[in-house]
Amino acid sequence: MGRGGQRHLPEISVLGRIPDFTRDVAFNYVKRGYHLLCRHALTLFLLPVGGTLVLELGNMAKSGELMEIWDVAAKTNLQFNMVTFMACCLLLTMVASVYVFSRSKPVYLLDYHCYKPPEELKMPHAKFLELSRDSKKFTEKSMEFQRKIIERSGLGDETYLPEAVHSVPASISMKAARVEAEMVMFESVREVLAACNLKPRQVDILIVNCSLFNPTPSLSAMIVNHFKMKSNVVSYNLSGMGCSAGVIAISLAKELLQVYPNSRALVVSTENITQNWYFGNDRAMLIPNCLFRVGAAAVVLSNRRSDRRRAKYELAHVVRTHMGASDASYGCVFQQEDEDGTAGVYLSKDLMSIAGHALKANITTLGPLVLPISEQLLFFVNLVMRKVFKRRMKPYIPDFKLAFEHVCIHTGGRGVVEEIEKQLAMTPALMQPSKDTLFRYGNTSSSSIWYVLANIETKGGVRRGDRVWQIAFGSGFKCNSAIWRALHNINTQHAVWT
Repeated sequence: MGRGGQRHLPEISVLGRIPDFTRDVAFNYVKRGYHLLCRHALTLFLLPVGGTLVLELGNMAKSGELMEIWDVAAKTNLQFNMVTFMACCLLLTMVASVYVFSRSKPVYLLDYHCYKPPEELKMPHAKFLELSRDSKKFTEKSMEFQRKIIERSGLGDETYLPEAVHSVPASISMKAARVEAEMVMFESVREVLAACNLKPRQVDILIVNCSLFNPTPSLSAMIVNHFKMKSNVVSYNLSGMGCSAGVIAISLAKELLQVYPNSRALVVSTENITQNWYFGNDRAMLIPNCLFRVGAAAVVLSNRRSDRRRAKYELAHVVRTHMGASDASYGCVFQQEDEDGTAGVYLSKDLMSIAGHALKANITTLGPLVLPISEQLLFFVNLVMRKVFKRRMKPYIPDFKLAFEHVCIHTGGRGVVEEIEKQLAMTPALMQPSKDTLFRYGNTSSSSIWYVLANIETKGGVRRGDRVWQIAFGSGFKCNSAIWRALHNINTQHAVWT
């Protein structure tokens, strides 16, 4: 049926399985990765060559060697060649100088804060099922389906749902949704600004992402008003971009920090549960009730050189992959009404497969930027043998464990985390923070990758030079990666994990 109609799914394997990553990958994603790599290689070549030429010409001018060469050239009628040579040197130096001054500015992560809801908002499984039954909105089959989903979801008994959902009957209203948004955003912003020793008026760029709740005035305006930010703050409100919007917001902040010098950006990532609670009996639309929970994160970024000393991380790469040209990818996560007119978010039975293809495309582009040369050579030779010489060989999947010391996977569900662990051959130690986050806080949407990083910093710490991979995917369908490099040893004790 079309996206507006009812869908019937298998009994429990609602989200299918992620595809096998050892199968072939699209060549255009490989080319895209190597294109990005070539741009970095050009930087490494031009900078030392241009710098060496300038220094050498300066030394020759000081010692008088330049004039001696000129005199020799004049006596041997080689003035024209000498002028040509110097013009080429000057041109190369100018090109290198222009590139240096136009290259990307560094983006530093000063600090971040993950929201911890109050204890009274905890939602054990038994209470969740009790409230669902007391609402008298669900059939017995729907109740049994929810029970099986939540038992297999990977969520523990200490996740949180908003106050409106705890009420009997549930108080689903615009006012209640605003209360939830204010609760999670204001505390997150207040805490992260305090951690960075910043005042609200020192924020130059504000980006808020929330996929499903977009009131007027916007959530970004809500923050500007509450904290009395300056009138020329550059603000954006991202909506409808799903669980990967946290990385998209970081990407947007990075681009803005290339344009606005000496600036600091505040990124707030959240999702609103209250106004999107589903009271129908379509199984594909009941799943979000079982997985999504309250959460938010606020992050402060800066391009100021003076902030490097106190920054935790430097942003190395952002790789974004959008599969929305495919109708199946576009419609696999869809906000709509069911056949009874009840609004909710539909999740396709093919979601896991679509997410897997998006993930495979994303990491194929990411590989050339982060993998060691040995892994890239093995991958490239394998690719040439299969594509050029038409040899029947199993595609080589690079060992991404060699590229990162820490991995933060979006906690979309237990099946997603476990399948990524299997397909990318990740170690249990790398995956444990993501599993812990899913168990303790559930799927907090775009903020989940920050809860995972907070877990890593609190429980094991991050060493200087360590590389952190944050990866998330969401509606559209999108898969996005952000790579951070630690600037010093980090052992922050986050309240969400202490």
